[in-house]
Amino acid sequence: MATRKLRIILNGVTGRMGTNQHLERSICAIIKEGGVKVSPDLTLMPEVLLTGRNENKLAALADKYGAFIGDGRGGLPYTTDLAGALEGKFGDFDIFFDASGTLQRAGFIEMAAAAGLAIYCEKPTATESAEAFRLADLVEAAGLKNGVVQDKLWLPSFRKVRMLKELGFFGDILSVRGEFGYWVFTGMDYDQPAQRPSWNYRAEDGGGIMIDMFCHWQYVITNLFGPIDRLVAHGNIDIAERRGEDGSAYRATADDSAYAIFVLKDGTVCQFNSSWCVRVRRDDLLTVEINGSKGSAVAGLRDVVVQSAAETPKPVWNPDIPQPIDFYEGWQNVPDNIPYDNAFKIQWEQFLRHVALDEPWRYTLREGAKGVQLAELGMQSWREQKWVSVP
Repeated sequence: MATRKLRIILNGVTGRMGTNQHLERSICAIIKEGGVKVSPDLTLMPEVLLTGRNENKLAALADKYGAFIGDGRGGLPYTTDLAGALEGKFGDFDIFFDASGTLQRAGFIEMAAAAGLAIYCEKPTATESAEAFRLADLVEAAGLKNGVVQDKLWLPSFRKVRMLKELGFFGDILSVRGEFGYWVFTGMDYDQPAQRPSWNYRAEDGGGIMIDMFCHWQYVITNLFGPIDRLVAHGNIDIAERRGEDGSAYRATADDSAYAIFVLKDGTVCQFNSSWCVRVRRDDLLTVEINGSKGSAVAGLRDVVVQSAAETPKPVWNPDIPQPIDFYEGWQNVPDNIPYDNAFKIQWEQFLRHVALDEPWRYTLREGAKGVQLAELGMQSWREQKWVSVP
């Protein structure tokens, strides 16, 4: 069996998502499993160079995940000299991946494009749609393969929803209702440190829940239910003061809650609420309810429950007596009939195949720019207090 190596620069993976989802659960997991087995005759094997600004953090990751892979080579290679890596100081590379802060992403993509590498990165690709589309134009003009993370499409729940839709379970889809969020501690009280980085709550640093989550809602809604025609949105800064990593208080300038109605081109209504200031009393941190003429489903991150028209109870409104119906009964779990791998890992494997074998790929920087555009239109709707059309 032939093994084709794909050398990857992993930039900015010292952050939470970069370390957990991309380094550990995607690339290191692929290496530990023996690569991406394309056929009995070919395996794709990633090799990585970690890059970033903090040498101590890079060294710690290199030691930890070198041991995690356990291939006898010791720690993973790393450097703070990204420019040198892109110029060939550490050999030739095939792919540049970026999980750094949003405001730094454009500069890194420009450097990688100049070096002629395939480019894959986290979302959002920018905080303004003009910049996001400029980056897409840049890499397309250079003829480079490119992609943006759209991980939620490979969540077990949404794969089940797609299956139900293709089987005709819903009939005509009437509405989609998404509820996302959890309580992010402010760091101000009870010695509870925040579980998200402080830049998320500063607009000047690229923070805000609308720019974060509307990028997700764009590709989820479009790929599962259809293109968006128009929207109305409202955001808010619910908590005005938080405490940062250095222990000092700072003023929050970015929205930490956002509410939107998206109307699709076929007339389906999708309503999504997003908040980092809500305490969870639902099945999961994200739940999406799909109601159709023949049946409904409620999807979390992994599990999906369904209720067909034949199993739908007939409630009668009477607030003067205790509710006789347990509305959690009468729903059936959609079984895990196939194994479901990590969503980030699945998309990584597809991108590696795209780069090596030119297999079809649709999750480009241009698709990512559409998410930035949707967030920008949401902010326009919030600012102008009106419906906005989606080009």
